[in-house]
Amino acid sequence: MKRSRTTALRQRTAGWSANRRIAVVAAVLAVLVAAAGLAAYVTGQADQDSKTSAPAAPAKPAAPSADSSEGQGKPSPGRGAVAAAPQIADPLAFGKAAAAMLWSYDTRTTSRDQQLAGMRAWMTDEAKYSDWTGVQAQVPDPVLWSRMRDNAQHATATISTATFPSAFKQALADDPAALTEAYIYIVTATGKQSIAWKGGGGGAEDRSVTLAVQCRPSADCALVSIAPRVAP
Repeated sequence: MKRSRTTALRQRTAGWSANRRIAVVAAVLAVLVAAAGLAAYVTGQADQDSKTSAPAAPAKPAAPSADSSEGQGKPSPGRGAVAAAPQIADPLAFGKAAAAMLWSYDTRTTSRDQQLAGMRAWMTDEAKYSDWTGVQAQVPDPVLWSRMRDNAQHATATISTATFPSAFKQALADDPAALTEAYIYIVTATGKQSIAWKGGGGGAEDRSVTLAVQCRPSADCALVSIAPRVAP
């Protein structure tokens, strides 16, 4: 995306409400107008959002690596059954770990509040980019969670691949510098979720998800959002 289009986008969105901005972020993710368009949009709201957002926590140092799909570390136990976010700067490896986290739960040992708290710890500290509303919507409501707990339902996930969607790669090829505004990468992860419950019941299904992941230089990656549909 060219710089003139980026400037025009900022001008058109400068006065939008928070709800409208969230809707457009979801639309951008859905059609993958890639990091160039996504970064331009969200950074265009920085001045307005900074008036209401809490200051971000300082980033933790880590060696950046954006090309490999293999991580430098593995998630450690987090709150309840929720794994803690791995301290890695590789968006593909982080995307795989985030997908595994999203598809894993254990109602036998983890309350719904603990599940949400564990997931929240994966999110970026930069409030102007974070779509926590969309991420927490992945957790069942309190009534359903209670029924799942009565049934001792739990799930694990195995992630097979994590890739950058083709539209994202094309957008970066068109305008590599656009990524440096927010350092948001689009990652599609695929794998399998296995679910079990008391009485020996269980099953498994193939899963795919497209995520927005922020990996600033010299900082660990963090989750930004979940796209409403999977991007190839």
